[in-house]
Amino acid sequence: MTRRYWNINLEEMMEARVHFGHRTKKWNPKMAPYIWDKVKGMHITNLTLTARFLSEACDLFFDAASSGKQFLIVGTKERVADSVARAAIRARCHYVNKKWLGGLLTNWSTTERRLRKFRKLRRMEQKMGRRNRLLKRNAARLKRKLSHLQVYLGGIKYMTGLPDIVIIIDQHKEYTALRECIILGIPTVGLIDTNCDPDLVDFPIPANDDTRASIQFILTKLVFAICEGRSS
Repeated sequence: MTRRYWNINLEEMMEARVHFGHRTKKWNPKMAPYIWDKVKGMHITNLTLTARFLSEACDLFFDAASSGKQFLIVGTKERVADSVARAAIRARCHYVNKKWLGGLLTNWSTTERRLRKFRKLRRMEQKMGRRNRLLKRNAARLKRKLSHLQVYLGGIKYMTGLPDIVIIIDQHKEYTALRECIILGIPTVGLIDTNCDPDLVDFPIPANDDTRASIQFILTKLVFAICEGRSS
């Protein structure tokens, strides 16, 4: 049972279309315990369970944040990329919202080198802006390099080690990231739609992972719990 009140309202979840699953032909039978019914060939998620699991995840995040744990949010769908970045920045989390680089976690030594290079180039750009000593051609080349690195590393530029908890927005889209977490034993919290495998994540939250409103609803609650934990 959840230890705190997180104001998770069933009507708001319905408005955000959290309960809409995939067509029945595309379901994963392991999701049966989380499905309430089928309507017009589409599975409907049991929102009572969603509220329960989301509340428990908020408890987990509150405790983890209050003890200084680091979070990584992974969501690279184009339509939710901005939402992922805003949520992560608000809660002072790391994030990947454009493209997951294979080996980002499992080959951390390489990622660290890339991050050091990224930080070095950022410092060079700042000096260039202050002193204006670089030629225009060099400045343009530096800007291109930074722009490229920003796509892949912008959300983790301050990450100095492996995250303590990873939030997976879409299990299928972010499968490479999920597998890396499984290999390394990093706990994962994941939205599980009706076509997902709930056994792949440590803390499943049954919810629509395709609609922007649904993802924003879930992220808002999780981020609020992290912010509360950090300020406790």
